Amino acid sequence: MKTQLKAALLLASTMGLALPASAADYTIDTRGAHASINFKVNHLGYSFVVGRFDTFSGDFSYDQGAPEATTVSVKIDATSVNSNHAERDKHIRSKDFLAVDQYPEASFSSSKYEANGDEGGKLYGQLTLRGVTKDIVIDVTKVGEGKDPWGGYRAGFVGSTELVMKDFGIPTNLGPKSTTVAMDLVIEGIKK
Repeated sequence: MKTQLKAALLLASTMGLALPASAADYTIDTRGAHASINFKVNHLGYSFVVGRFDTFSGDFSYDQGAPEATTVSVKIDATSVNSNHAERDKHIRSKDFLAVDQYPEASFSSSKYEANGDEGGKLYGQLTLRGVTKDIVIDVTKVGEGKDPWGGYRAGFVGSTELVMKDFGIPTNLGPKSTTVAMDLVIEGIKK
């Protein structure tokens, strides 16, 4: 049996045939601050409030040869919301918005990925925020992948999606233009 396997591998390599690739597992690099979860909300129709979540963690699995097998899992510390204004952040953490006393964690778990052939695609999954779980779609673009200067291997992606606040039980009493949240994601992973 071993002889047959070796012969098959040798034959495949000499004929230039590609053997099936396997997905690589990555840890999202939050420790080096090479990943971010950012948001933007229209403020009363006059400007925007921008911010981020400072604390989150996650993993993903990715294979350039089979991107449809991509999986992503992320946990977000909702108490780490940061809009660069302490009083506003207190309000965002309150029951008026994220209700972090009751729901201190948000999470995302992918269900499928549809590649578009241009190093990008759509990532489908479930977001749990403020105790409510909803299906969302994230538009994804691959930034790149390769060896890093420290002997590791990295892959990076950017993504964007828009959340309707009332879908997650968040009151939208800030005016008709303040009903959605634009999310921008920067994800760099270190191969395990």
